[in-house]
Amino acid sequence: MQAMNSSQTRKVLLVAGTRPEVIKMAALYQQLGEPDAKLDSRLCITAQHRDMIRPLMSLFGMVSDYDLDIMSPNQTLNSIVAKVSQRFDEVLADYKPDWVLVQGDTTTAMSAAIASFNRGSKIGHVEAGLRTPDIFNPFPEEMNRRVIDTISSAMFAPTTRSEAELLREGYDSDRVLVTGNTVVDALHIASEIPFTFDDPELARISDSDEFMVLVTAHRRESFDGGINRICEAIQTIARRWGSGINFVLPVHPNPNVKETVHSMLGSEPNVYLSTPIDYLPFINLMKRADLILTDSGGVQEEASTFGAPILVMREVTERMESIDAGLAKLVGTDTELIVDESCKAIEGGRKKAGLGDIANPYGDGKAAERILEFISSHD
Repeated sequence: MQAMNSSQTRKVLLVAGTRPEVIKMAALYQQLGEPDAKLDSRLCITAQHRDMIRPLMSLFGMVSDYDLDIMSPNQTLNSIVAKVSQRFDEVLADYKPDWVLVQGDTTTAMSAAIASFNRGSKIGHVEAGLRTPDIFNPFPEEMNRRVIDTISSAMFAPTTRSEAELLREGYDSDRVLVTGNTVVDALHIASEIPFTFDDPELARISDSDEFMVLVTAHRRESFDGGINRICEAIQTIARRWGSGINFVLPVHPNPNVKETVHSMLGSEPNVYLSTPIDYLPFINLMKRADLILTDSGGVQEEASTFGAPILVMREVTERMESIDAGLAKLVGTDTELIVDESCKAIEGGRKKAGLGDIANPYGDGKAAERILEFISSHD
């Protein structure tokens, strides 16, 4: 990212390591790279998910200035904290940013925020104020986001609900700004990119008139039996409806997910198990889907733009806006409930039930603009 020469220019460091972080930082990166940008900026990646972020960075034209290269097989949360803290401290010492922008609730974001706090840089928390009642669920994200908000100089709340949560917890209103979610900004950027499926099976399913269900399942708290129950539900639905329905399930590379999914669903003829799908084809699958089953918060936000019913396979969600708007239902990892709610949607046929007319409660595509205006006007 091109730097500015003025010593008076505020210096902003973006941090990303996972696939969702790259997506949600993309619009900020692009706007900071505009010729008339008033902020000097750098991008640091931790490479926590290097293979998954590489195509996204290429898609959005993102080039890292710093690479912490922390990825190693089967690493623990504590090892991530240790590596990010040590290696990011060197970045802070080199660049000396005025502001460090971290996104969401990952261990990458929490570790970078603490290191920045210790170095005296201001922290801007992109997607602040999301909460569940249980600090252990989702784990470790709920703890991470609370820690980041505690030490942030600015909390960029994606919705009025998240703003209200921060104010209820006693944070100064001057530190909180409702921006919308940058994931919607990224959708606006990506929707302008021409696309066709390279994968012939995805192309076939997308072109088919049959009911299509898109599934994502990967959360850590589901490793202890939850993934098995989700797969059991999918298997039941797939066999009940047969060739009149297609499932697409991009399989997360984590062995706790991959081995279970392939052993339980690998022989089902109407369940297509793919490798992780790049961002652009995944967006187009969400557009095409008649039903979405997910345990991903990011997918819950993105899918709310496209109008297909969403079943959230988590016990609790910090993204209640789509549920309150009637766009999503919370079903947990209860096999029977997933089957029952899915079958209701399938029985309704290929229709969005007017949901496409409901505005996305997560934003209007101008979140990055609001965030950068705030930073530009606050010392």
